[in-house]
Amino acid sequence: MLYELFSWLDTAFDFPGAGAFEYISTRTGLAAVTSVIISLIIGRRIIKWLSSMQLKEVIREDIGLDHHQAKAGTPSMGGVIILLAVIIPSILFMKMDSVYAWLIVFVIIALGLVGFVDDYIKVVKKDKSGLAGRFKIVGQVGVGIVVGAVLYFHPDFADVNTLSTVPFLKNVNIDYAFFGEDLGWMIFIPVAVFVITAVSNATNLTDGLDGLASGVSAICGFVFAIFAYVSGRTDLSGYLDIMYLPGAGELTIFCAALIGGCMGFLWYNTNPASVFMGDTGSLALGGAFGALGLMLHKELLLPFICGVFFFETLSVIIQTTYFKYTKKKYGVGKRVFLMTPIHHHFEKKGWSEQKIVVRFWIITVMLGILSLLTLKIR
Repeated sequence: MLYELFSWLDTAFDFPGAGAFEYISTRTGLAAVTSVIISLIIGRRIIKWLSSMQLKEVIREDIGLDHHQAKAGTPSMGGVIILLAVIIPSILFMKMDSVYAWLIVFVIIALGLVGFVDDYIKVVKKDKSGLAGRFKIVGQVGVGIVVGAVLYFHPDFADVNTLSTVPFLKNVNIDYAFFGEDLGWMIFIPVAVFVITAVSNATNLTDGLDGLASGVSAICGFVFAIFAYVSGRTDLSGYLDIMYLPGAGELTIFCAALIGGCMGFLWYNTNPASVFMGDTGSLALGGAFGALGLMLHKELLLPFICGVFFFETLSVIIQTTYFKYTKKKYGVGKRVFLMTPIHHHFEKKGWSEQKIVVRFWIITVMLGILSLLTLKIR
């Protein structure tokens, strides 16, 4: 929006400084700063309003972690802070004639609404089960279908719509058009649905400790920002010999807004948290990461970039599968972990909440570096 305005001012009036908006780097920096400011300014007001409306977290009594009961009454639905801090700067500083811009904004709004409905039922209606699982899946699948269809059928993506980069291998891509170009969508769209659903649910599972999901998300956003920037430049993508994606650089601005939104939210969400993001934030952030992976053709790197989310989900799958297997075979279900998702396992082992969160941040940084190394180590 502001890009078009300042482009007009530069062309029509040679307005001083307006030309700086031509550069993605300028708009990226402004988006990040604006996002932090928005989240800090509106955060306190939203938290105060949530408290006054009694929109507070309800802690499960069967969780088996006594110190979590002290969090009862903390305002929830704080993901609204993140959504506003991400969406407003994105619309202000991205080129809004870009299909990348509209698609990523659609994803975070749509899944933010799904999460908001879930939080509303839990917090306002006092129904701990929240939105029925089938309705949540319908929302995630619907978003995945839209993302997959746009990325496959939109003419801007015609040259690369069926390709996905294989990490650590030079000039090797998976081609989803196994059965011919006309049938490639039959593979790609289900893949898009799976990625969006899986990553949004994984992020939701990770949101269990103060500052965990928001801190990890900020780091993941930084990694995606670098991939978006180099993929959208002919010089850098040519030098690195990676897939050139015209217009993908606009996603750098979105990632900067996401980083700023998460960092600003972390101001209030760090232990002891003044607010929880709830499904409003976690589903939206996870969906955005899934969409970024698909848009940048890096979906195979998602288990590395979003490694903490991946391991949180894997721990639940392992625990559930092993419990069912042993119960069927021996009559008594056994567990691999003390509790899942895995951050609760470490709580059960006596680790402090702060130690778990910071160590998971460190792991995310290391996995992010490994992901970025795939640009050269191939």
